Amino acid sequence: MSTPAFPLRLWYLVGGRLSARHREWVFHEATKPSWLVWFTVRSFLQVLPLTIVIALVLVLAVGAPLPLALACGSLGLIVGVYFSLSYAAESTDHRLTKYGFPAGAGTEARRRRTLDQEKDRRAAYERAWREPS
Repeated sequence: MSTPAFPLRLWYLVGGRLSARHREWVFHEATKPSWLVWFTVRSFLQVLPLTIVIALVLVLAVGAPLPLALACGSLGLIVGVYFSLSYAAESTDHRLTKYGFPAGAGTEARRRRTLDQEKDRRAAYERAWREPS
């Protein structure tokens, strides 16, 4: 797996696309246990510039009070990230198809990992509480 340099990782985090040689790294990032946290950070960083522009336009062009512009910008940021998170799995799967993975590959990999973890937890529970001493 070819890990991109730090500037390329930042580029990816703000919504940029990496070259095909980093496709395995992208798949790893999209399927690791903390994938949703990184998806949230990525969504936040993608929505933030637009909300700043909206707040600045309200203050500078419209003459709105600063607290009102900040409230509008914050509400836009919250709504934007909320809607991003509503389609996190689908969006991540679509991103993976751009790197040549089959549709649903990310969701399937996360499901398999969760299933394996659940089997391990269940076996530990059975050993601890169901087997005779």
